[in-house]
Amino acid sequence: MPPAKTETINWINNLRLIALYAVIILHCTAPLLMQYGKVPLPDWWIADLLNAVVRFAVPVFVMVTGALLLNREYELGDFLKKRLVRVVTPFLFWSLVYIWYSWYNDELTFTGDAWANIKLVLHALKYGSSYHLWYVYMLIGLYFFIPVIGKFVRNAAEKEILYFLIVWFAVMMLSQPYLSRFNPVVDLHYFAGYAGYLVLGHYLAFKQFNVKNLRVWMVLLFIFSVALIAIGTWFIIPYTKWPGTLFYEPVNPAVLMLSASAFMIAKLPVFKMPPVATRIRDFAGKYNYGVYLSHALVLYFLEDPFGINYKLCTPIVSIPLTALICFILSLLLVWLITKIPFGKWISG
Repeated sequence: MPPAKTETINWINNLRLIALYAVIILHCTAPLLMQYGKVPLPDWWIADLLNAVVRFAVPVFVMVTGALLLNREYELGDFLKKRLVRVVTPFLFWSLVYIWYSWYNDELTFTGDAWANIKLVLHALKYGSSYHLWYVYMLIGLYFFIPVIGKFVRNAAEKEILYFLIVWFAVMMLSQPYLSRFNPVVDLHYFAGYAGYLVLGHYLAFKQFNVKNLRVWMVLLFIFSVALIAIGTWFIIPYTKWPGTLFYEPVNPAVLMLSASAFMIAKLPVFKMPPVATRIRDFAGKYNYGVYLSHALVLYFLEDPFGINYKLCTPIVSIPLTALICFILSLLLVWLITKIPFGKWISG
């Protein structure tokens, strides 16, 4: 694949910010989605549809990582040190913040036994002190894998990259609950998980497709994927034999189509952003990781004591509005933390 300085490509910067806002919308829809059968069905459908629209967020984050990192040559030690320090230090800080919030919210009880308290903290760090931090654990695992898969990608012919992606997709299909009975007793876990999104992001970023009306086809694929995810979830959620989040899972054929089409739509922009929007994007983009780490805490406090959540008004307005308020406040919080001594190391 041809080399390119992807860090200078505006569409990737746009996509990262869109994906971050999409993650916050996703988390704003979750409380309403969990009320299926207890809230008016039109309200639940709005949450289901919004959730389906933004399900590309996490896969696209991984695809952007692949687009930015797999094409570069690294010295192994420097790569791991640089990447892991940048990821782990803010992660540990915010993990401790969420442990504090669990104590503040009476979800975690400390005693006079210092060793017992240390074990509580270590247990929370082991499994994640907040629901959204699973992404960081997954990202750390990918960073250990990037030097290996990057070496393959940089030296592979296009057909070899396509071979990897085809096998990854086949493994994904056979891992689905409704197809798992056809899964042969062959160990193919080497092709499973989020690693495929790394390679897919690299491939789509650098591949020049000579397809007429490609943007139109990608928009249609995006709409089809949203419909499949939303309607599929509505269809299976009443049946206990199916996991209700089946169509929401990131490593899922429907979400794969959604994510690939979103990635390509961003790569083929229709218009050029005005300078003021570019400056806002670049400012917010510097704090992407910190906003991701902090946004769950901001959502907690928006709900209690301020009552800002999906109940604020009709969900079609309240969910995107709550997400936008959360985004702005999280950005402000992280920016303020960078102004204190050593703040830039812990803010993210």
